[in-house]
Amino acid sequence: MSALTWAVAAVVTDPSGRVLLCRQSGGGRRWALPGGRLRRDESPPAAARREIRAETGWEVDLVDLVGLYRLGDPAAPPPAAGHCGALPDVLVHVFRARTLAATPAGTPAGGCHLDWHAPDALPEALTPTTRAAVADALAGRSGVLRDPTQDTGSAGAAAPPPEQRSGGELGTTRR
Repeated sequence: MSALTWAVAAVVTDPSGRVLLCRQSGGGRRWALPGGRLRRDESPPAAARREIRAETGWEVDLVDLVGLYRLGDPAAPPPAAGHCGALPDVLVHVFRARTLAATPAGTPAGGCHLDWHAPDALPEALTPTTRAAVADALAGRSGVLRDPTQDTGSAGAAAPPPEQRSGGELGTTRR
């Protein structure tokens, strides 16, 4: 049985509506959302603010939770009841966030090429989770539960129920 890894990411937008993406210097060089892993005894919102600041240099305001996205090996057999899947088995809390200033508050960590992208001109090389989360965030969805490896397309699923369509402040009930 493998341990579940908890992670955070955010669809960060600037005042003009562009989305901040990070392209890792190694691997497949696909674009992804800024974020990282939770530390022990750290809440997802606190981890998201910390990770985004460390990775990008930007201070952000978390607007709401877009959803929870499961990452795993799509070729791996489903885990037995009560067990986590094969490594990596990651549950990502994806937030909707906006920058707090016109410029970054700090210097971003190395290893990540940052760039702003217009929503209608996103790069082709996006991770499946990034593609799904950005589509959900830009459509105004909240409270999404998604396994991007199971989706059939970038907007992959039917419209969510009405209670998942509107944004709000973190920790408030959607109506």
